[in-house]
Amino acid sequence: MREYTLFVKEATKEPNIYRMEEILNQLTGVERVLVDTNDGEVKIEYDEKLLSEDTIVMTLIENNFTILP
Repeated sequence: MREYTLFVKEATKEPNIYRMEEILNQLTGVERVLVDTNDGEVKIEYDEKLLSEDTIVMTLIENNFTILP
């Protein structure tokens, strides 16, 4: 199990968070998604044998989420 942390611009408001969690939880290999609404920090626990960080990022971008540097 691996943990990946990134910051998502839209991850500070409930409707966006619910949508993002739903999208991420549909990916094979995602175990848990934790969101800090104060700064948009998103921690994703996933199985690195089934999923890559690139796939996580691309999935969010394809669903109109903005990844912050």
